[in-house]
Amino acid sequence: MSESDLSDFIEAVTGDTHLRVEDDLGCGFVRLRSAEAERRQAKHDIRGTEDIVIEMLRNARDAHAKLIFVAISRTESTRRITMIDDGDGVPDELQETIFEARVTSKLDSVHMDTWGIHGRGMALYAIKMNAAQAFVAASTLAGGSSFVVETDLGNLPEKRDQSAHPQFSFTESGTLTVRGPKNINRVIAEFAYLDRAACSVYAGSPIEIAATLWQYGRAVLSQNTIAFCSDAQTIAPAQRLACAAEPEEFAEIARTIGLELSSRSARRIMDGEVQPLLPVLDTISIERSDGVAPQKKTGSSHQRKPKITPATVLAAGDERHLRLSADDKSRFKEALLRAWAPLARAYYLDPNIGIDIKVKGDRIEASFPVILQ
Repeated sequence: MSESDLSDFIEAVTGDTHLRVEDDLGCGFVRLRSAEAERRQAKHDIRGTEDIVIEMLRNARDAHAKLIFVAISRTESTRRITMIDDGDGVPDELQETIFEARVTSKLDSVHMDTWGIHGRGMALYAIKMNAAQAFVAASTLAGGSSFVVETDLGNLPEKRDQSAHPQFSFTESGTLTVRGPKNINRVIAEFAYLDRAACSVYAGSPIEIAATLWQYGRAVLSQNTIAFCSDAQTIAPAQRLACAAEPEEFAEIARTIGLELSSRSARRIMDGEVQPLLPVLDTISIERSDGVAPQKKTGSSHQRKPKITPATVLAAGDERHLRLSADDKSRFKEALLRAWAPLARAYYLDPNIGIDIKVKGDRIEASFPVILQ
């Protein structure tokens, strides 16, 4: 008899208490087995849909995502969340394992943020335990991932008023306060504001997110890549919609990254009838301490039609800018020196120069001092 068969037999005879309890300490005290303690903690960590959204956002941020796209939809009692990012990605062989307890990529980087401790390897496990289904729809290493979570609202509640948008204001002492129901819109807006230096968040319906990804992909991919792409699965999830040539292909690629939409909706997007979203940060207005609100209105993601380009994607309306690590800068200089050598020989220039590399706004500048031999 196998171990699993033996466990099933004992459970049928005695109930499941032995599976939950490691030691009976007497006087009503027990020591729970690890699996049971983890299961109970998971139920505590996720109380509603909003908790799932914030945990997914934190995971994307900690995977070094600079752009996070959140598609929210609801069908009767089912809530569907698709989150697409440009972070580290998940290896194919680990796409199921990451939903197990204590699995984390943050061995030495467990940390506290506004929403508590992160890095225990429990967030995705807690989501899986409380959702109807949770899975990785698509991922490429160093290119990002798409996560899909569906919840049964009969089992996992959410705030009733999901249409309201939060109101941000500063008190006289300079403290930022947020008013409004703690719904999905609010947790996304709070995250977008508090983590604006780390990443930019776009949030809307699946069609709006698809339109935004379409424009983004066409801005960052080369025309050759788009024209000669034979397998969209090799392209980063956040960019691959740009490879679609026909509405049917667009809808099919969208499904591979967790976005459900029709060919008709795809046609509207490709014809430019659906405007891309602004970053959530750009839709937030903060009242002054005297109670006077700025002219910019909160809540609309379509106040103007944004032009999504690599430059605006990097800036994304917040305080981020590109930083090159010392190692990357050193390797870049070595490559530039190798390219400089033939030119230096041809024009009798010093081949061993010090190349100055600087990041300025939306470009990287490399300066080559001209020293005659």
